[in-house]
Amino acid sequence: MMTEDLKQHTPMMAQYLALKADFPDTLLFYRMGDFYEMFYTDAEKAARLLDITLTTRGQSAGQPIQMAGVPFHAMEGYLAKLIRQGESVAICEQIGEVGGKGPVERKVMRVVTPGTLTDAELLNEKTESMLMAVHQGPRNRCGLAWLSVTQGIVFLAECAPDALGAWISRIAPSELAYSATVTTSFEERLKRLRMGTSVFLTARPEWQFDSALGQTKLLSALQAASLTSWNAQDLPLAHAAAGALLAYAEHTQGRTLTHISSVQVQRDDALIDLPATTRRNLELTLTLRGEDSPTLFSLLDTCMTGMGSRALKRWLLEPKRERTEARHRLHAIATLHTGPNANLWQSLRQQLKGCADVERITARLALRQVRPRELVALLNTLQKTQALSQHLQGLDGQLQAIATDLLTPPECANLIAAGIAPEPAAMVRDGGVIASGFDAELDELRGIQTNCDAFLLDLEVREKARSGIPNLRVQFNRVHGFYIEVSTGQASKVPEDYRRRQTLKNAERFITPELKAFEDKALSAQDRALAREKWLFEQVLDQLQAFVPMLTRTAQALAALDALCALTERALTLDWCAPQFVEQPCIDITQGRHPVVQARLAELSSGNFIANDTRLGAKQRMQMITGPNMGGKSTYMRQVALIVLLASMGSHVPATACTLGPIDAIHTRIGAADDLANAQSTFMLEMTEGAQILHAATPQSLVLMDEIGRGTSTFDGLALASAIATQLHDKTQAFTLFATHYFELTEFPATHHAAVNVHVSAAEAGRDIVFLHAIEPGPASKSYGVQVARLAGMPAAVLNQARHTLDALEANATASQRQVDLFAAAPVAEVASVSAVEAAVAALDPDAMSPREAMDAIYQLKALVRTV
Repeated sequence: MMTEDLKQHTPMMAQYLALKADFPDTLLFYRMGDFYEMFYTDAEKAARLLDITLTTRGQSAGQPIQMAGVPFHAMEGYLAKLIRQGESVAICEQIGEVGGKGPVERKVMRVVTPGTLTDAELLNEKTESMLMAVHQGPRNRCGLAWLSVTQGIVFLAECAPDALGAWISRIAPSELAYSATVTTSFEERLKRLRMGTSVFLTARPEWQFDSALGQTKLLSALQAASLTSWNAQDLPLAHAAAGALLAYAEHTQGRTLTHISSVQVQRDDALIDLPATTRRNLELTLTLRGEDSPTLFSLLDTCMTGMGSRALKRWLLEPKRERTEARHRLHAIATLHTGPNANLWQSLRQQLKGCADVERITARLALRQVRPRELVALLNTLQKTQALSQHLQGLDGQLQAIATDLLTPPECANLIAAGIAPEPAAMVRDGGVIASGFDAELDELRGIQTNCDAFLLDLEVREKARSGIPNLRVQFNRVHGFYIEVSTGQASKVPEDYRRRQTLKNAERFITPELKAFEDKALSAQDRALAREKWLFEQVLDQLQAFVPMLTRTAQALAALDALCALTERALTLDWCAPQFVEQPCIDITQGRHPVVQARLAELSSGNFIANDTRLGAKQRMQMITGPNMGGKSTYMRQVALIVLLASMGSHVPATACTLGPIDAIHTRIGAADDLANAQSTFMLEMTEGAQILHAATPQSLVLMDEIGRGTSTFDGLALASAIATQLHDKTQAFTLFATHYFELTEFPATHHAAVNVHVSAAEAGRDIVFLHAIEPGPASKSYGVQVARLAGMPAAVLNQARHTLDALEANATASQRQVDLFAAAPVAEVASVSAVEAAVAALDPDAMSPREAMDAIYQLKALVRTV
């Protein structure tokens, strides 16, 4: 807004509008006394989103002022509502002295956005709020950078354009920043990728996406001269994304992120690929209904701290293909519960109980947003880390490293203990935060306030005696300060040096020179003491900044120890075994169980879980699984995937034995659903997911295919299922669990050497069926569909007609019907010939071509067209 326009407004509204101009798309919480007020369009929007009252008061520039406000002490609750709706809020505080000329000086101290939350009240203690930036570089290749503001680690990656969706899905950022000048097609693509998720898009200035700027910011944060030590030097696109990421994070927090302590580069081939469909179908962190429990994570998470839970979730969702880290965790789990340390894990969990979230407190300390009570909680936890470290002394491997990182310099705890009161007020502005004895000047000012009551009692006794007024009272209130109150009937007896301060209906209030002098001294002491406390608190924060890197390491060590103890407890409580890793390709499981289903059965006392073996190796890569609905095919397939995942993260597994070869991905095609928002029918979605698996899977992948081809006609579905099975067996050669109701596919193993038939067993008792849930060799003989329909409560008339129709269909089937070879290769004659032009186009790779190469290719194609 122009200066001339601001001059037409009242001074306060001119100040508000000048601040608002810097945050045009952000709600501005403008502090006015005990409220945060919003005006004009912000007020209208806030009233609608928060269901608060919209009022009109006074005028500015000839227009009525619309306003809506929230109490400052209840701000967090309103912020949470706004953040859940994808809004960002700029917090504007009063920083000047009240009572001066003109409006109190105000400044935006920070901006709260979905991806940059630091307030404990706004964060889920078991989930990170991730901020991500994406940069589109040459040939559409993308640079990625992401972080949690409360964690202090910047992650970097570069990917091909078609892999961007998978990265966003896996990282699941709360907020995604991108350049405001990207092409319309790229922006539309980002909007499509975030469909169905809670990711909010934020456009940032193009100049912030600069590789040199990003590298400079990273080096400054790490206080290093090169990124070589982190293997992050040759990622210019990721550096550009990091530049915008850090600039935006600093913009929202109002300061540099001094707690950034590490950079981690993530590459496509480093982690086991868990596509979004796999995480959903296996119900790793959310059920298919979108609930937090029962899931694999909810079963695993018995951590004593929020940071331990977050570490455990990262381990679960980001297992590495290389097994060193998993082996270290398995060794640590074994150490915690075997031999002389059989009960060590229990002692550690007792110590971990009640530990504060050091990771988030440290981040808020670095951002100077920490509260006094959080510092006391940090102090109590630091005292516990000493004992935890002592428990781990003499151990090796990961536990030895944790023991070292748990130790912090005693100066840190000593400073907090000396400077902060044992039971401080919630906020510095309330006073009572600095410990007694820390500062002589503050103690003196507090002494004046402490002696106040004694002085007033003494004065009251003396004045009663001097005036002869028995009901005289010396009192205080915030509006009128100190005063002597006398009833109206006794007012004629007051001494001559009394000066009237206030007249009430039944009383008169007076002040004396002695009381006035004391009032000036007492009130001045109170204000000076509060100002002194604020200053001293800032000094304590200044001195604590030096300990931020060490506190960050301590937080990571506590989180890792908590997660390891939780995995140890789960292994013992649930009777899980340690997996073995080998270099040969295999998935060999003895008496495997579905962990979540087994736990659920135990809760409901519904009987024992039937364990099953799985044998997949170089000579047996595919199981063709048949059997009735409700028989347990899907449960069996999922349990194999969950056991593989648990082993890969370094956890014990629900089996009596498990040997696992190299794994690079877990792919699943399970369930019947549609995606109407993206115009995909159930069958289209099934085929799309199936195609993605066929393109991505390798011989080291585990693939679950459940009832593929059922969304179309019988012959179409059967033909597609047989072709997909053939591709997975002959070309992809992935470890595959292929469940189907097409009995024709039970002939598949006869012509495919690495496939074998298995079935889930069931027994008939008259017209009833009993599911045995056991995996047995060979194909199933029946589907038992009518019996399952009976269990579902289908009307008897429908069941009778279905049985009659089924009997007729089976009677009409004759052995003389011609059998189609489902697995024969397509005849050469049926394959359409490919023209020279089509072949040339198919050979082009646009993403890898320079503009000159693309132009040459166009001329070559034109020449080919002329010859046709």
